[in-house]
Amino acid sequence: MSHALAGVLTGAKIKSIELDPDEGGATRMSGGIAAITLPAGYLGSSFIGACLIACGFDTTASKIACIVLAVFFLFTLWWARKNWLTWALIAGLGVLIILAWFIADSVALRYLILFVGVMSCMYSIWDIIDDTLARKVNESDATKFAELCGCCGSQVWGVFWLAVSFIFFVLGILVGIAAFKETASQQAADHFLDSPLR
Repeated sequence: MSHALAGVLTGAKIKSIELDPDEGGATRMSGGIAAITLPAGYLGSSFIGACLIACGFDTTASKIACIVLAVFFLFTLWWARKNWLTWALIAGLGVLIILAWFIADSVALRYLILFVGVMSCMYSIWDIIDDTLARKVNESDATKFAELCGCCGSQVWGVFWLAVSFIFFVLGILVGIAAFKETASQQAADHFLDSPLR
């Protein structure tokens, strides 16, 4: 999704999004600014994960994050209309979000959002290490970015992006701790978008 969002913001036309259980995914686009769209998969995933981690510290923020995720899911489904794996994953996560919304004043939703945020950050970190440091994939985004810049190899960009991803991860936790200081009982008293089963 991050590649597609960066592409749209830089004027690209998104042709498709594909998920692959072995390789992650691929966004097919034409146009855009490659210097922004190439690192967007790694860094965008880390940034979105960090935002979700911060939101996971508060029930209301978790509910808002779910609404934002739903919008991203709709865009993803539009671009990935022919990919059954994408549909299945989004449907499964959608069901989990709906169920978590109704459990214990949405406390379960907070933990689900935290889980999705941590997994997004950790997957990004793992993907950077796997694509650029542990094994050199000739067709990775880091390789293409290094060719585009012409100044450093893909492993140098991998180390840089890895550092940025770690910073996002830590900042997500610190922002969550600093911004959301209410106790669980104080958060339960806030009735923002409460379920009718309350």
